[in-house]
Amino acid sequence: MKDLLQQLIDKGVLQLGIWETIYMTFVSAFFSYIIGLPLGVLLSVTDKNGICALPWLNKILGFAVNIFRSIPFVILMIAALPAAKLIVGTSLGNKAMIVTLIIAAAPYVARMVESSIKEVDSGVIEAAQAMGTSSFGIIRKVLIPEAKPSLIVGAVISLVTILGYSAMAGTIGGGGLGMIAITYGYQRFNNNIIWICVLLTLVIVQLIQEIGMLIAKKTDKRISK
Repeated sequence: MKDLLQQLIDKGVLQLGIWETIYMTFVSAFFSYIIGLPLGVLLSVTDKNGICALPWLNKILGFAVNIFRSIPFVILMIAALPAAKLIVGTSLGNKAMIVTLIIAAAPYVARMVESSIKEVDSGVIEAAQAMGTSSFGIIRKVLIPEAKPSLIVGAVISLVTILGYSAMAGTIGGGGLGMIAITYGYQRFNNNIIWICVLLTLVIVQLIQEIGMLIAKKTDKRISK
């Protein structure tokens, strides 16, 4: 067992797995936020109590988001492989897995963003409206800046969730620590490899949480004062 672990280290397989896990997680999170951030803001402002109440649009968007969120990731991941092949030209490897991760994570991010935006004090919004600020101006100058600490905390949670998704991607041709745990651990009945991958994943999660929470505290005006 130790020989296999040493071989994985000597060949750079374990180091590559760590890098691929981090790479897939952050790239997927980046593009998930490109989709999920505006979608989450739209879900919030078109709510019946939002600044641009459009219940019909809110229901359509909410329904679409809920459909993707209700599908278990393993099933969604397999179902999204044709889309991955269409976009990146392959249904195997990290590029394809990133596409499936984005499809799975974007709706989750949208709900996290929606929740953060709804936490903004209504008094601040009303003050901006009284000053004649446009709806877009309120979103840009009030909602997003005021929700920034909560948005960062949500981003940390989303990163950890996507990290968990990336581990499952190893079951259908993705790389990273998930692939190592399955290929060199589970399939070869080597529990040591599995637990090492678990430990390394926990270390990455802790680093994400510690750095993310530190940034959130720095941006929270209530704490900084």
